[in-house]
Amino acid sequence: MNEFQKSFSQKLLLAPMEDVTEPPFRLICHRLGADIVYTEFISSEGLIRDARKCKAKLFIYEEERPVAIQIFGGNDDVMIEAAKISETAKPDFIDINCGCWVKDVALRGAGAGLLKDLPKMKLIAESIVKNVSLPVTLKTRLGWDENSIVIVDVAKMLESIGIQALTVHCRLRGQGNKGPADWSWIKRIKDAGVQIPIILNGNIKTPDDVKFVFETYEPDAVMIGQAAMLNPFIFRQAKFFMENGFHQEDPDITERIDMCLAQLKLAIDLKGEQLAVREFRKYYSGFFNNLRNINSFRLELMRYENFSEIEEKLLWFRENSELIIGEKSKQLN
Repeated sequence: MNEFQKSFSQKLLLAPMEDVTEPPFRLICHRLGADIVYTEFISSEGLIRDARKCKAKLFIYEEERPVAIQIFGGNDDVMIEAAKISETAKPDFIDINCGCWVKDVALRGAGAGLLKDLPKMKLIAESIVKNVSLPVTLKTRLGWDENSIVIVDVAKMLESIGIQALTVHCRLRGQGNKGPADWSWIKRIKDAGVQIPIILNGNIKTPDDVKFVFETYEPDAVMIGQAAMLNPFIFRQAKFFMENGFHQEDPDITERIDMCLAQLKLAIDLKGEQLAVREFRKYYSGFFNNLRNINSFRLELMRYENFSEIEEKLLWFRENSELIIGEKSKQLN
């Protein structure tokens, strides 16, 4: 393996997630132990048309590196141009989305739709590899359905054209993000002689899952998606569990509030108070997960419209947490 490929060894990655992995969230996850982070997936068509929302997704903090920009699309010429535009934002590498399952993407021949047209997937991937100077990786699924599990052949094909690492969401397109993931395919890809890093993704929910898949299926890295939104501390917790064999205590109230406010401040700096406060509501459950009697407090936070109200309430909560959640630092297991 080259040096770039070696950089994935035994690492924990934050998955690209639409409307979730914006820069402030990526940075907080990086601070909490994510080794490599990915942008939201970005439309290649939007980038070449200079769409404001798509261009905004190219923003990267220096502190969050290494970071990948992920793009999707079904036209090789458009994807080449989008990759070149992405390269100007100076990510550490470019990732191609061949795994998005939603109808508006997959049924239009992009994302997981490329699993039904492997020559087209090869053309797009190879064209990008040849037209950018950065390393190029790719993320896909096991197959379109149970009758077309093609991931071993896909891995061999991508390795042969210069893709530097492959992330496998171990579900089928029809499963979306629900149901069991068949992690055993990671070991099958490795046993088939594929040498590029293989990154396991899909249904990783706990530090126990991370330790289990590393030990059982031998991926080069593990990518965490929805579980990171539900608990951004999972990266640090998983590393602690793998190193020590027992679980780290849950973060205390002070750290939860500090991290929550830090992310919100970053979001406000990036896109203004009104929009940031409104869009931030989806993150509260992650910072305050697993606490007793927290639902009504979280719902109250979601009604606020400005930072000062939120900060005042959170600081009040920090001083009065024993009254709300019971005994100091007492949390549900």
